[in-house]
Amino acid sequence: MATRDDILVELGLTPTWRRREAVAAPLARLVADVAPQVLREPRPATSPPPAQDAETRSARIASLSWDDFAADVDACTACGLCRTRNKAVPGVGDTNAGWLFVGEAPGAEEDARGEPFVGQAGRLLDNMLAALGMARGRNVYIANVLKCRPPNNRAPEPSESGACRPYLERQVELLRPKLIVALGKSAASLLLDTDATIASLRGRVHQYRGVPLVVTYHPAYLLRNLPDKAKAWEDMLLARRTVATSVGKMTSIPPPVA
Repeated sequence: MATRDDILVELGLTPTWRRREAVAAPLARLVADVAPQVLREPRPATSPPPAQDAETRSARIASLSWDDFAADVDACTACGLCRTRNKAVPGVGDTNAGWLFVGEAPGAEEDARGEPFVGQAGRLLDNMLAALGMARGRNVYIANVLKCRPPNNRAPEPSESGACRPYLERQVELLRPKLIVALGKSAASLLLDTDATIASLRGRVHQYRGVPLVVTYHPAYLLRNLPDKAKAWEDMLLARRTVATSVGKMTSIPPPVA
């Protein structure tokens, strides 16, 4: 007697359904064969967003106002120091100051607090200012060549100084100080574009973009070399005379003829 399947075959109505196990086994074998090959094929790399080129970055920094300056420094990733710092140290003081002091880089305490010259060297600088009848934040602005602390307080590398240079240049442009005091070799080298020693640079007035500049020892150096404090004091007196002279020249200009 013919079965149901025999009748369906004769009528051309063979069932289109199949048992699940019959389909699953070949599919599993196909996945096992193909998957390793797919995983081995390299996927196209996702390109990171293009880094801002140096010229564009410098132009952007050159347009910053005081209101935007600190936040821009905080967000800077132009060199590797952004990965090791705790806080960026943009600068501190009177934004209408006549005196700009430029040091080398933040130390451990500066890195923790986000303010330059707050450790022992900072206290010595404050004492020097007080001896001149001045104070931090009153006609004085303090900055550093580097805005982030180098590991182990090592000297700035050229690439790091170069990355931070536009920020220092902008600070000078915003302040338009009557005088710049370069504290130590790193500041003097960057501002005067020289590798000369502090001993050969101090004792005379230099120029940075039309601003008188006096070079002296870094306060941290003076803490280790006490006899040179007298030389640093001579430099501070030279700086004060330079400012007094420039102010005198400005006040002695006759009024225009009506």
